[in-house]
Amino acid sequence: MKHFVTAAVFTYPHEIAILRHLLQDAGLQFYFENETMLTVVPMYTQALGGIKLKVHVNDLDTVKLILDEFERGNNLKIV
Repeated sequence: MKHFVTAAVFTYPHEIAILRHLLQDAGLQFYFENETMLTVVPMYTQALGGIKLKVHVNDLDTVKLILDEFERGNNLKIV
């Protein structure tokens, strides 16, 4: 895990539901740090710094493209 970097930070577990599938479909190496803890105790989000999307350094550019496309052209906004 030492070659993984933070690509994005999310506040709540529901924000990563669709993104997880997009990253898996792309075949990327990733994990969400603090996901389990914030699912159990959501009020710890500020104390833990949110849910961090960690990706392999080699996949960072691809993940940024996926994140940009997801934010820009997505009709499935989670509110």
